[in-house]
Amino acid sequence: MSLSNVWLDTLADGLLRADQVIGVHAHRTPEFSGKASRWLLDVVLVGATGSGQGAGWSIGPIHRVLAQTNDDPGDAPVTLTRLLAQLDTTSAAGIITVMTEPTPSGNAASATVKFRFTPFTPSEPGRHYDAQYL
Repeated sequence: MSLSNVWLDTLADGLLRADQVIGVHAHRTPEFSGKASRWLLDVVLVGATGSGQGAGWSIGPIHRVLAQTNDDPGDAPVTLTRLLAQLDTTSAAGIITVMTEPTPSGNAASATVKFRFTPFTPSEPGRHYDAQYL
């Protein structure tokens, strides 16, 4: 993928470059005492992270949460990968924002996951930068 100019807005970790994404999935969190289970829409990144204790070191993929809902986000992983594939063919530059919209019942926690691509504003012809950022 050549999406080095497309960024994903995560739930809590800021922006990450879309060309670093190697997986998209939804999963349910475990239910803890006093805390209900939730559905997470995650992206898996190229790198790995490690943690350890006296018994050894464990290495695993880096996951970043894009959305959290009470209900299964359904085909959101497929929808996002389709959007990334479409943007890849157009040399796009911009930010993908993940939104959760309440279901027709009006329950905000039972939400539909949607994606919005906002392209960057192009510079004037002949200028390779925008003066307001310098």
